[in-house]
Amino acid sequence: MYLVAGGRAISVCGDFLAATTLALVLQQTGHGGLAVSGLMLAAALPLALLTPFTGRLADRADSRTLLVSVGLGQAVVCGVLAYVTHPVVIIALVALLAAGLAITQPTMQALLPRMVAREDLAKAGGISLTASQVGMLVAPALAGFLVGQTGPRVPLLLDAVSYLALVGMALLIRTRRHGAATAAAADPVPFRLRADRSLTVMTVAIAAVVAGVGAVNVFDVFFLRETLGAPATMFGLVAAAWTVGSVLVTPFFGRIPQHRLTIRVVLAVLAGACAAILAGATVGAAGWLIPLWIFGGACNGALNICITVIVGTRVPSEAHGRAFATVTAVVQGAGLLGYLMAGPLIEQVDPRVLVAGTGAAGLLAALACVPLVRRSESRSESLPQESFV
Repeated sequence: MYLVAGGRAISVCGDFLAATTLALVLQQTGHGGLAVSGLMLAAALPLALLTPFTGRLADRADSRTLLVSVGLGQAVVCGVLAYVTHPVVIIALVALLAAGLAITQPTMQALLPRMVAREDLAKAGGISLTASQVGMLVAPALAGFLVGQTGPRVPLLLDAVSYLALVGMALLIRTRRHGAATAAAADPVPFRLRADRSLTVMTVAIAAVVAGVGAVNVFDVFFLRETLGAPATMFGLVAAAWTVGSVLVTPFFGRIPQHRLTIRVVLAVLAGACAAILAGATVGAAGWLIPLWIFGGACNGALNICITVIVGTRVPSEAHGRAFATVTAVVQGAGLLGYLMAGPLIEQVDPRVLVAGTGAAGLLAALACVPLVRRSESRSESLPQESFV
């Protein structure tokens, strides 16, 4: 588990290093909101579209083979990305990297419940998420510094090296899913999201909020750099503040009894993150965003642990790959709506208004899901206690 956590920390650091670098490059070279929106769309679209394939692949193929082969491919793609300049080529290569992530993400998520006892899943999820968030924490500040001091090539080459950490992790860990001994097993356990009402309600609630607030990932680049006049280094520090909050809250949530991590908690932390973004739209200097983003990140970290525990305990282990991939796909698909609208809007509307609008839309979506959650809980009263929701 610690090998997985360490490998994820390094590879996630590389992912966010590249994403922050490319967003800064596109903004600095005058390509505008359409290019940044296209970049975000390319990073999210494969995760939404490829889930019917990647979920089954994660459940049927050998996990070590997948992680090694895909990690090597991503390292090559990112190495090429360091030497291209045309925005269309950059966006295409980012989409290719995201296609690899659509395979490795459910594969690693499905490994975790197999590594630990069921009662330790929240704690293990917290450790793994904390490691990932440390990678996220380092990446934006490092990207801002490196872009300002060396240009974009060095951080992108570091990203290529980071993918090799994924390969090393896969070669070292002993836990495997569907290795040579189980490759010829019977057909995998069937999984359909709509068959579990509580899991469906949780996914719909998250997707509804993400659909409202997702575009902030495009807007905040222009809000910080143009409206607030923040330099690249400050942009990196503000982006890192979100992850600081996530790192701080993850150990605490990892100790909460699993039966307390319910859909009601999911809804509360979603609303908290959106409220932080809405408040952030009112600030007059970039530094004021740091405490707000720390609070929003804390809510985000709590949400991630809830998803890990709820999916891990409600779904049979043989279907974990498909379950995690399906939840991710629905949420990413909802986020695409925000990315599609972000490009045209940033060219026409003040970034401050757009940031406020996304926070308000996400908060309203969370509140609108309250009746849905209440109905789900009333129908779940007859479920056995071990369902945890």
